[in-house]
Amino acid sequence: MQYKLTAPGHIDTIVNLPASKSISNRALIIHALSCCDASMQQRMNEEATLPHNLSDCDDTQVMIAALRDMPETIDIKAAGTAMRFLTAYLSVTPGTHIITGTERMKNRPIKVLVDALRYLGADIEYLEKEGYPPLRITGKDLEGTHLEIPGNVSSQFTTALLLIGPVLKNGLELELTGDIISRSYIELTLHIMHDMGVKVEWSDVRTITTQHQRYEPRPFTIENDWSAASYWYEIMALLNNLPMTAKGESRDCIRLKGLADGSRQGDSVVRYLFSMLGVKTIFENTEPGVPTTITLKHVPTRIPRLDYNFINQPDLAQTFVVSCACMDVPFHFTGLSTLRIKETDRMDALIKEMRKIGYVIKEKDGCELYWDGEKCEPTMEPIDTYEDHRMALAFAPLCIKFPELRINNPHVVTKSYPNFWNDLKRAGFTIEE
Repeated sequence: MQYKLTAPGHIDTIVNLPASKSISNRALIIHALSCCDASMQQRMNEEATLPHNLSDCDDTQVMIAALRDMPETIDIKAAGTAMRFLTAYLSVTPGTHIITGTERMKNRPIKVLVDALRYLGADIEYLEKEGYPPLRITGKDLEGTHLEIPGNVSSQFTTALLLIGPVLKNGLELELTGDIISRSYIELTLHIMHDMGVKVEWSDVRTITTQHQRYEPRPFTIENDWSAASYWYEIMALLNNLPMTAKGESRDCIRLKGLADGSRQGDSVVRYLFSMLGVKTIFENTEPGVPTTITLKHVPTRIPRLDYNFINQPDLAQTFVVSCACMDVPFHFTGLSTLRIKETDRMDALIKEMRKIGYVIKEKDGCELYWDGEKCEPTMEPIDTYEDHRMALAFAPLCIKFPELRINNPHVVTKSYPNFWNDLKRAGFTIEE
């Protein structure tokens, strides 16, 4: 399937963003663990304590189905968080299960997590290639102990271990060695664990400690997704290049629902980064942690160049590579080492697809991308999405600058933002198959 996109002349819209899949999937694992040894009455009340405002994206739906049905073979498709979190969860849950996914998932490394769980006593077997899914896992009680893992691999490995820490007989003392990446996602995990009634803390700059204790089933509401918001910020930023009214004012206004000032989501930094690209954020309610509606407006300021380390927000890299280049803002982005092991090799994909629209993006040391203003002859071939939702989401706004932009396999957005295309249509975009 291919979509051809045409942008409206201006936008005035309100968007109900999807719930955060990062928070949803953490909360679901904690909810399942809280019910494992609950009384019969608590189990009867399980539905009452199921997290509220769960994401409807693919990644969360496969997690819900797996935890609800617990089939012998669990196919998580392309859901990386589900693969990592469920691997740890199944290791401490009675029964034997096989967990598998797409061909791409079978080539995403999981050895660091499996080695750590095996060190704790977990029974895990590789069924195909050593170090990669699918896995056969036989759950059992694990003792828990001091454990070291590299801090420069996926933070989802760290989170998977932290989530099961309180149910280990001796708790968990988790030491992160080397550089620590995506720290904001680790902090998000700790925050949610606190909200669910357990004590977990940094005992020093590299070590997180939690004792044996029980999660408490309690109501929990998921905030909407700041990562999804980033594409609307991108739209507003690109619209800023269009002519103003006769009075020199922008006619464009985008309102996004369900986001909180002081959010624990690492990608909430998008509001500060886009403020340097001419987009102002106005909160209806500034009470910390309380979801509200925000309004995006243009401001007549923009920095001439953007340098930023995305080590804690790698999922925003595609948004800013595309936005900056198409706004003629040179950039140098570092901290991108994990992009090569995402749904696709995002560094390679960005370089290839940006050339199609005339921008020469360069890579350095496998962890940096930069653009110095170099352009090439655009081919305007359809944008390929590589089975990666963020490729479609980040490139779609470019129809503002490139009318009738075409995107291949647009359905991939269901991984994190199922209603994206409908939201664009409601905002006035024309989408043709």
